[in-house]
Amino acid sequence: MTGNAFSSTNLLLAYAAYFIGTASPGPSNLAIMSIAASHGRKAALMFALGVISGSMFWATVATLGVSAALIAYSQFIIGVKVFGGLYLLWLAFKSARNALAAAAASVLNVEQAPTLTSVYSRGALLHLTNPKAILVWVSIVALSSNGTGSAHSALIAGCAAIGCLVFGGYALLFSTDSARRMYVRTRRALEGCLAVVFGIAGIKLLALRV
Repeated sequence: MTGNAFSSTNLLLAYAAYFIGTASPGPSNLAIMSIAASHGRKAALMFALGVISGSMFWATVATLGVSAALIAYSQFIIGVKVFGGLYLLWLAFKSARNALAAAAASVLNVEQAPTLTSVYSRGALLHLTNPKAILVWVSIVALSSNGTGSAHSALIAGCAAIGCLVFGGYALLFSTDSARRMYVRTRRALEGCLAVVFGIAGIKLLALRV
């Protein structure tokens, strides 16, 4: 196998790993589903864009080699872990509060919809405050290339496209009229499940040893 073929194979493996990670159910995807059903397509797409931006930030940091220094600086990782865990617990609280709310119709009230800027910020924070994302991107970068700038650029561009496809797909799918009607009928159960997922993720993140 030639060097170019070997590098291409590794790049494809990195793409596959990133696709599996983004497509698998997790806090980000569940949040996109909830926002899409409760606040509509634009809000969900902006949240998804925030998640992708956070992911690509860590991708850029990893390809520049800065992530290795950040991992070695344990206090930085611990800070990110604590902030991320508390942020997930805050999201769990918000979901639990929505689950306990009496009226489902108010969830779809346009006047109560969050601004697109705030939704984008929430999506970005969800990924920027996850120390696992740093570790994952270090592994993906190590797997995907021979360290050349062109390989790194291809990695970031390809993963960005995958992220847009996956997260954008979730946003479009769950913002349809049928999905939003289902959300109104099952709002309490879905928000309750989301509260549990966020809560468990936050506790696990706070308990994570780095």
